[in-house]
Amino acid sequence: MRKISIVVLLIVGCFFTVKAQNLERKFISFEKKDGLLEIKTNDGVYLIKPYAAEIVETSFIPKGEVFNPNSHAVVLKPTNIHFSVSENEELIKLSTSGLTVTVTKSPFQISYSYKNKFLISERKGYIKNEENEVLDFNLTTEEIILGGGARALGMNRRGNKLQLYNRAHYGYETHSELMNFTIPLVYSSNLYAIHFDNAPIGYLDLDSKKDNSLQYETISGRKTYQVVASDSWKGLINQYTNLTGKQPLIPRWALGNFSSRFGYHSQKETIHTIDKFIEEEIPVDAVILDLYWFGKGMKGTMGNFEFEKDSFPNPKKMIADLKAKGVKTILISEPFILTTSKKWDEAVEKDILGETKEGKPYKYDFYFGNTGIVDIFKPEGKQWFWNIYKNFNNYGVAGWWGDLGEPEVHPSDLLHATGTADEVHNIYGHNWAKLVFEGYQKDFPTQRPFILMRAGYSGSQHYGLIPWSGDVSRSWGGLQSQPEIALQMGMQGLAYMHSDLGGFAGANLDDELYVRWLQYGVFQPIYRPHAQEDVPSEPIFRAQKPKELAKKAIELRYQLLPYNYTLAFENNQEGTPLMRPLFFEESANSKLFLNDKTYLWGANFLVSPVVKAGLKEQEIYFPSNSNWFDFYTNEKVEGGQTKSIPLKEAYIPTYVKGGSFIPMVQTIQNTTNYNLNSFDLHFYFDETVKESEDMLYNDNGETPNAFEKEMYEIMTFESEYKNNRLCIEIESELGKNYLFSSKEINLIIHNISKKPKKIKGYSFTWDEKSNTLTIKVSLNKATSKNLKIKL
Repeated sequence: MRKISIVVLLIVGCFFTVKAQNLERKFISFEKKDGLLEIKTNDGVYLIKPYAAEIVETSFIPKGEVFNPNSHAVVLKPTNIHFSVSENEELIKLSTSGLTVTVTKSPFQISYSYKNKFLISERKGYIKNEENEVLDFNLTTEEIILGGGARALGMNRRGNKLQLYNRAHYGYETHSELMNFTIPLVYSSNLYAIHFDNAPIGYLDLDSKKDNSLQYETISGRKTYQVVASDSWKGLINQYTNLTGKQPLIPRWALGNFSSRFGYHSQKETIHTIDKFIEEEIPVDAVILDLYWFGKGMKGTMGNFEFEKDSFPNPKKMIADLKAKGVKTILISEPFILTTSKKWDEAVEKDILGETKEGKPYKYDFYFGNTGIVDIFKPEGKQWFWNIYKNFNNYGVAGWWGDLGEPEVHPSDLLHATGTADEVHNIYGHNWAKLVFEGYQKDFPTQRPFILMRAGYSGSQHYGLIPWSGDVSRSWGGLQSQPEIALQMGMQGLAYMHSDLGGFAGANLDDELYVRWLQYGVFQPIYRPHAQEDVPSEPIFRAQKPKELAKKAIELRYQLLPYNYTLAFENNQEGTPLMRPLFFEESANSKLFLNDKTYLWGANFLVSPVVKAGLKEQEIYFPSNSNWFDFYTNEKVEGGQTKSIPLKEAYIPTYVKGGSFIPMVQTIQNTTNYNLNSFDLHFYFDETVKESEDMLYNDNGETPNAFEKEMYEIMTFESEYKNNRLCIEIESELGKNYLFSSKEINLIIHNISKKPKKIKGYSFTWDEKSNTLTIKVSLNKATSKNLKIKL
């Protein structure tokens, strides 16, 4: 790897006591022009550009350099952003309705505040020495630092030096400093974020020297960063994903169960596996074919991009037969073209590979053979690669798995069309996902893509990238790190981060571990058991007891489809993660920034995975702003306490916030059978909640941008409780291009201790044992229903 040559240094200290930044920097002049503020100094120019009231970008262009306006991540286009600039003898201020940037003339300094609350300031700003370029900031001493991509380090990342070089970590457990997604993004517990908008490799040093500093280092590129602020965590992530792009709504089937292993060797084995799922009545929506679809062995065939004829004699028929059974086919692909593959000569002839400095195809050895790599930054390489995907999409392939996209081996002296390997390494997976996503937009505009990728960078969510946490150890240690990774990545925009359920690396047949991991998977974004072939990842090939427990977990996953699909819609619209840290619920509680073992699934579920063997009970903190109800027993727990909860082998601790509506359907074999003609609507009555509101989003599960195309239905559920009377309203809103279908709703109200006297206009049943009230509600047109329940 080349020597690192840019450092961004954030020195942590109190705003009012910090010294000036670079004493040699002298203010010369300022000018407001073209939607930005230009500050000239003796050694360069600052460009300060508001993107929104909550987002401002600062770039420094040293003397003799030309500003590079191209960002790999930013998609937001600032339009009509109102801001003012004022000046006095000492200061220049740029102010939006939220953020204020203060430039002190002498000694020169730039600081940021949000609604009069100090956030951060540059200290030395930009400096340069023989090896590094440096941007230097001040932070307050009490800040907790999150971000930096996918790591297993604990929620507070402060104290670590994080390499920004996407790399796989095979078999990691509870600690991993470097993984497949390294992101130059820092979140502060003071409710702001800094995104370093630069692609080349480097480091984030989060106070590893214990001197209250944070450093960003990179070999080259832009001296550009964005400061983002908000009043809440949801608002902060919404603003960051406004800046770098929202995740497109995934196809509904992608929220179902996947059949996946390393790997299925033949067409016969693939069909047999799916038939076994159907025979056992275990729901499944997709099957993933690993590298044996294009070769009989692991080595020597990567880059063939053709079905192995002996093993898969009729792939089109196989894919069609699976589709007829409601099961989608997903193929693995890699960016490496081996010199022994069927596509090598074509790749050389068409000049689509990374090159040596002499302009020849760069060949090198790695585990799978002697290889070149597709130069996706070259237009010809991008088109060549897409044509392969396009061909198999016409076969009926429904999704793609992009593996080894860090890239796994990427020599520093290899040249791409837009820079060296080290300059584009971290955005290779990002641009690979973009390639596939934009290909779908052009050639398959009515289909939502499924793009599973092992590596990416900031903003990759905008191109539909679905990340997973790599080759995690099939061990309790491997499971323990998964909530942290998913929670951190969700905050950084990549909300579909998930793990190989059951774990990948190692021949571990621990049934308790397998079941607990699959139970956790119910409440993580993608439900995809996966493993090396030494152990079966599919529940159909496990012993009877773990199979039955896994089946219950998968059935619950499908029953929650209405709720989960609504979470996916919320993420698409607002960037809100599906998995959320507890401090989303209780942001003033600093202890919750360290808690990654209990989390929120959406706004309404509190989930505490079982991540250690043989436990009989588990301590859980219940956030103070709500009461919580056991999802399985209805037992009420008051918020604001830590409680020891007895564990059951059939499920992990799961609680519902008081006042929540939870829509659910009956178990289905796959999502082709999904509809809302009949569903259960659970309401968790809590007399301390005087008003509440939830929603359910629905569309056909397939059409891109269905909401924007008015091809949707939104049902809203509202409750109001006063004077011992509970009122519930159910309302349906249709997009103008969506056809309404009648609905039979079983409204199930929990925590009703006495049988109601009456519910005018509705028949009902009351279960004294479970304290639940069930009311049949028919919705025959897109209108509202009002229920008044005298308690």
